[in-house]
Amino acid sequence: MTDKQPNPAVVMYGIKNCDTIKKARRWLEQQQIDYHFHDYRSDGLDDALLTSFISELGWEALLNTRGTTWRKLDESRRAAITDAASAAALMKEMPAIIKRPLLCVSGKPGLLGFSEASYQSFFSEV
Repeated sequence: MTDKQPNPAVVMYGIKNCDTIKKARRWLEQQQIDYHFHDYRSDGLDDALLTSFISELGWEALLNTRGTTWRKLDESRRAAITDAASAAALMKEMPAIIKRPLLCVSGKPGLLGFSEASYQSFFSEV
């Protein structure tokens, strides 16, 4: 299992019970790509890490407005998310609202979301 001997150069961030995370992890394992999985819920999400994600990718890209967590928010709460600070506060409070998976290579956010084609392309360039 890749979690036992992680490659610190490749880190996948997300929530372990997410179906998309499961597909992405399965793909990495089938390709024999070593990685470390960081679960926002069990491993946490510190301010510095979230700030780096937002500065690299933008808060709009990180905020999953298509998911259940977003849809369950009341309209006034959704309307209050207008900038990086308000989005970051919501993401810290509800990590399930962060789009996933987020794949980082050598500490830099590289790829958000999962499709076999995008992962294949990404790893052929890394």
